[in-house]
Amino acid sequence: MIKNVLIVDDDQEMLVALENGFMKYHDTFTVMTAEDGEKALDILTKNTISLVVTDLKMPRMDGFALLQHIMENYPHVPVIVITGYSTPKMEKLAREGGAVGYIAKPFMLDSLARKIMATLRKESEGGTLHSVSSGIFLQLMEMEQKTCTIRLEDKVTSQKGVLFFKDGDLLDARVNDLQGKPAAYKIFAWDTVTISIQNVCPPMENKIQSDLQPLILEACRLKDESTMEQETEPREAEPRREEVSAGKTTDDPIRKIKQLLDNKIGQRCGLEDIYRDKSWNDLLRQLAKTGDFFQTGPLKLCYIDRGESMDYIILPGKEPTVLAVDPKCPRDMIVQLLSK
Repeated sequence: MIKNVLIVDDDQEMLVALENGFMKYHDTFTVMTAEDGEKALDILTKNTISLVVTDLKMPRMDGFALLQHIMENYPHVPVIVITGYSTPKMEKLAREGGAVGYIAKPFMLDSLARKIMATLRKESEGGTLHSVSSGIFLQLMEMEQKTCTIRLEDKVTSQKGVLFFKDGDLLDARVNDLQGKPAAYKIFAWDTVTISIQNVCPPMENKIQSDLQPLILEACRLKDESTMEQETEPREAEPRREEVSAGKTTDDPIRKIKQLLDNKIGQRCGLEDIYRDKSWNDLLRQLAKTGDFFQTGPLKLCYIDRGESMDYIILPGKEPTVLAVDPKCPRDMIVQLLSK
């Protein structure tokens, strides 16, 4: 994955020289430029930046203010400081402000290039995975209690996002101008991604406050809901949930499930409702891929506990069959019956 490096300096001639000089490194990183801190913030908002190189003395917004803003809003983006007023005190202030590198003017282009390359290599020291399922991979991060920063690029739209994990907990997500849960929902909806892993996570508050599974479920629901809205066929053509629940349809599989539970378990099975719902398809695909990854065999059903008034048992199919059940139901017995 080619990185974007943002260089910020009010010296236009130097920006042009660096942009031209770094062309030979285009296989590793591309250069974007800004004349001051305010222009840099605009670029950071609209693009995924892997590294910022900034001067300290600039009009409108100087390098110190830019560095502070990056540390607060883009803590995953490392910053290298360059300045023509190099003093030990200046270097100390820059590093205390969060800069990972410091270089004094005048400098050789290759010296700055080596520092950029070294920082980018360290950033990606965890490795890069191509064409993987984000849902499966991220659940493995949770299971392994990983601490890392993960950058993802959607193979379809080329959109880029960032996730922050601390001991397996997702703390925050960033994509375009979105942060927190809205950004996580967008990222989790990507089917195939390229993932770059950095084995560190900057200090930050937990803006997610949720396990991964509910987030992935909601992302799948939102994605399928959006897809269904774009379909040209009217939704009235599908069996209505109310009609299915009331027994007004001749859907044999649903009737057979009801009869099976009634005959084997009776009223204590805790069945509240049974219906068809395509919005679960994305989650079922992710779970099936997880099963393939661990070689557990084909997916027969899944039991979903969202901590709500009802749990859900999902049976795969073109239109998955959903059983809404009381959380106190004999779930093991129901699962065993439906798995046969």
